[in-house]
Amino acid sequence: MATVDLLTPDIFASWDGLVAGFTTRHGGVSDPPYDTLNLGLHTDDDPSRVRANRERFCAALDMTPDQMVTAEQVHGKHVAGVEAPGRVPQCDGFVTSTAGLLLCIHTADCAAVLLADPESQVVGACHAGWRGAAAQIPKRAVQALEEQGARPNRLRAYISPCISAERFEVGPEVAEQFGDPFVQHPPGAERPHVDLKASIADQLHQTGVPKAHIEVSPHCTMSDTDRFFSYRAEDGSTGRMIGFIGRRP
Repeated sequence: MATVDLLTPDIFASWDGLVAGFTTRHGGVSDPPYDTLNLGLHTDDDPSRVRANRERFCAALDMTPDQMVTAEQVHGKHVAGVEAPGRVPQCDGFVTSTAGLLLCIHTADCAAVLLADPESQVVGACHAGWRGAAAQIPKRAVQALEEQGARPNRLRAYISPCISAERFEVGPEVAEQFGDPFVQHPPGAERPHVDLKASIADQLHQTGVPKAHIEVSPHCTMSDTDRFFSYRAEDGSTGRMIGFIGRRP
C-alpha cells in the first residue's frame, strides 16, 4: 500500500491528542485526472476509489471514515457547531468541543483554515476561497469558536496550501472586494492579483489571534500540480485534498 502523503503544521506540534494537517494528491488509488489520493466524493471520480482513499487517509491518522465531518461547501460564510460526524448542509465551516470527530475541509485551490485553542480544547475549520474570504468566514470561524469557550489570544491557526498571489489573477470585480494591501498589479499583468493567504491571516489577526500563532503554508497549489490538485490549473477536472483537524477521544 502506498504511503499517504500528509503535511503536518508546526503550529500544532506541542498539543498531544490533536490531529491536524493537510493531504496532498499522493498515496491513493484513483486514476487520472484524479490521481491518486482524491478525497472528494462530489467529483466525477469512481466513488469506490474515493471511499478507498478515505479509508487510507483515515487509517494514516488511526481514525476511521465514520468519524469524518464534512461540509457542503457552498462558498458562503456559515460556520456550524457540530457534535456528531456526517455531512453538514449549507455551511463552509464548523467548530466542535467534541473529541473523536475529524473536521474535514475539501480544497483544490481554496484554503482550508484550521483553528484550535489548547486550553478550552475547542477546534474548528473553514473553507476560504475568494468568496469566503471576502465574506470574512475566517472571522466568523473565530467568533464561533469563542461561543464554545475559546479565546482568540490562545488560538493557533494554520492556513493550508492554496493558490498564491503570484498565480491568482482575478477580474476587477473580485479585486475590489479586497483591501489594497491584498491586491497586486504585477508588471505586464493584464489583470490584478489577490493575495488570498495574506487576507485570511489579516482577518485572523484582527479577531485577536496573535501573528506568532498563525502559520501560513508556503505552498501554491496551482504552481505545484505534481503534489497538489489545482482546479484552475487542471481546468476543473481534478481531485480534492482535505485540511483536517480533530481531537482524539
